[in-house]
Amino acid sequence: MNIKFSPPDITQEEIDEVVDTLKSGWITTGPKTKLFEKQIAEYCHTAKAVCLNSATAGLELILRFLGIGEGDEVITSAYTYTASASVIRHVGAKIVLVDVDKDDFSISAANVAKAVTDKTKAIIGVDIAGIIADYDALYAIADDKKNIFKPSNAVQKAIGRIVVIADAAHSFGAVKDGKVSGEIADFTSFSFHAVKNLTTAEGGAVTWRSIDGISDEDIYTQFMLMSLHGQSKDALSKMKIGAWEYDIKTLGYKCNMTDIMAAIGIVQLKRYSKLLARRRQIIETYDKAFAGTKIKILDHFGDDHSGSGHLYITRVDGIDEQHRNAVITALASKGIATNVHYKPLAMFTGYKELGFDIKDYPNAYDLYRNEITLPLHTLLTDEEVQFIIDSYKEAAGV
Repeated sequence: MNIKFSPPDITQEEIDEVVDTLKSGWITTGPKTKLFEKQIAEYCHTAKAVCLNSATAGLELILRFLGIGEGDEVITSAYTYTASASVIRHVGAKIVLVDVDKDDFSISAANVAKAVTDKTKAIIGVDIAGIIADYDALYAIADDKKNIFKPSNAVQKAIGRIVVIADAAHSFGAVKDGKVSGEIADFTSFSFHAVKNLTTAEGGAVTWRSIDGISDEDIYTQFMLMSLHGQSKDALSKMKIGAWEYDIKTLGYKCNMTDIMAAIGIVQLKRYSKLLARRRQIIETYDKAFAGTKIKILDHFGDDHSGSGHLYITRVDGIDEQHRNAVITALASKGIATNVHYKPLAMFTGYKELGFDIKDYPNAYDLYRNEITLPLHTLLTDEEVQFIIDSYKEAAGV
């Protein structure tokens, strides 16, 4: 067996769409990127969407659009990938990490509430494994703390409270209480990286809820400016006869999506309902096989929610970090690639140098020490899924 962890599911249709783009003579940000943005907005039930080169860029541009910077604080989870927190540092604000609750991978609302100060400008929730976080609880905190919130730009003033942001790198296509990921948080950042359910190779998108007093078109324009050097016209607009001249409205950044990337995404989105359905089949097979064992699993599907099925995160009761690593090695020896999601941020050198200590996040460490993520992708055969199940049970001793 040679079972990869998360290869991209690319068909001839995606290849043909990319070839069409290459032959069109328009390969950077152009008509296909604009079409993909429109399709994402429709899918997420939002007025607009902005396509970028990564979810990380999306999160940073959200913070910059909100005017968050030096002297501000932004709260996020200690149990996440570095992108959720590094962008806070990039804009000059203070990273405030909070521990998760015991046996819960999602950000702890109770710990968020304790961490809020009059410098808190935003909370970044994280949709681990494609399961939408409890944004209702985060909104409740933001509303409760309105009396100490100090807006520092017009957007913050219009929102009138701490801004709730979704790191939805995992959750495109997830649903909670009848709403899809992308229309729940004030701002949402998606990833279309190569390992994601829907891929554009590299790429991401930002959506937002409409803000009273600020037009969605103005918000879109600001993100476009920030993503392309602050330039008043993109390349498509400049190609019109006699329309070469442009202005630099602000000293922006460079993180636009290309039409080559968007071409892949357009086809992936067309196929997405079937991709999600296959992921659900695999998850349900795993769930049934591990029920009643010491392999603990997440609740991906329920009456009020449906995850995107991005990761199949498990924990093995009663084992430590060393034993966990031995299980991973045993699976690798059988040709099964697995992973760990995640090593808490406070365990990394870059965060230790900022003063973070894993001892302050015991629940996050407790999740990490026995966590193993199994392969979950649409190229898995039923036979491979069963082989993973049998091999995992054997390696874990269940």
